[in-house]
Amino acid sequence: MAASRLQKGDHVSVLVIGGAGYIGSHAARALRRHGYDVLIYDNLSTGYPELAEGFEMVVGEVADTPKLAAAMKRVDAVMHFAANSLVPESVKNPRKYYRNNVECGLNMLHTAMDSGLNKIIFSSTCSVYGAPEESPIREQTQKQPCNPYGVTKLLVENAMEAYDQAYGLRYVALRYFNAAGADESGEIGELHRPETHLIPACLTAVAGERDQLEIFGIDYPTPDGTCIRDYIHVNDLAEAHVLAYKYLESGGKSEAMNLATGRGSSVKEVVAAVEEVTGKPVPRKIVPRRSGDPPTLVADPARAQAVLGWKAERSLKDMVSTAWNWMHTGRERLLKTVTVHQH
Repeated sequence: MAASRLQKGDHVSVLVIGGAGYIGSHAARALRRHGYDVLIYDNLSTGYPELAEGFEMVVGEVADTPKLAAAMKRVDAVMHFAANSLVPESVKNPRKYYRNNVECGLNMLHTAMDSGLNKIIFSSTCSVYGAPEESPIREQTQKQPCNPYGVTKLLVENAMEAYDQAYGLRYVALRYFNAAGADESGEIGELHRPETHLIPACLTAVAGERDQLEIFGIDYPTPDGTCIRDYIHVNDLAEAHVLAYKYLESGGKSEAMNLATGRGSSVKEVVAAVEEVTGKPVPRKIVPRRSGDPPTLVADPARAQAVLGWKAERSLKDMVSTAWNWMHTGRERLLKTVTVHQH
């Protein structure tokens, strides 16, 4: 049965909480490509209904236990993407992050177990590691998160580990590095308000939507003086979520694993890739470093390759070109729709 033909009350394979957001919407499409039926659950606080088109969606809060339980009674597994994820905001407003990421995260786990579900794919983050000395970062690297966002994600990981041992809850916690790019169709992609991610920040500067890109420091101990990060295409991330579900379906044990390419790109290299793809210069200015930005964060993705048979396939140029395509197709249409809704 196609997801778009689901009738309310039908049994489906996966509940995608936060499926109207950036990564969740790509995971929902990846699940459908693999033949799974999907039910999206989203409060639309940062998501957009347009990103969930073609799927049945329940608009609701993760804290609304009766509504969440009704959705969970229809599914075999849960993918959880519904978290606040802005590091500076988490420092300024930690209460929001403990409420949404921890309290609601625990409510998601408890409701799942009470509904008879024991398969959870959890959207985690490289922020659980903090600023480690070790590079590349392995799953065994000491976890010392240095902001409330990373702390809240690690707390839910710790809860899942305890619940696995005590109650048999099975989970895969996927620690993303820097998600980027958009679906090759141009129909869905990244739209955050404010937009803090480097590639869309470069592209909006090229398009004249912001005056210039701010580069935070050029005096880091890296080859070109700018920070190095491990960027990964959102569709490679989405594919890993499907493989994680198949792994749990086949009886796999609980795991936490990195999702990354294993290759780092500096800020200057990203800017160069944007200029190559767009054929236009990126207006930019150098500003002081941000506190807490590690010089280099690059992952070892070997665990996901060994356990899931997964490997990132798309390049930095693919991330930039799909994001640029999205800006001129789906994003433009979405912004017009949002403007209409607001008036």
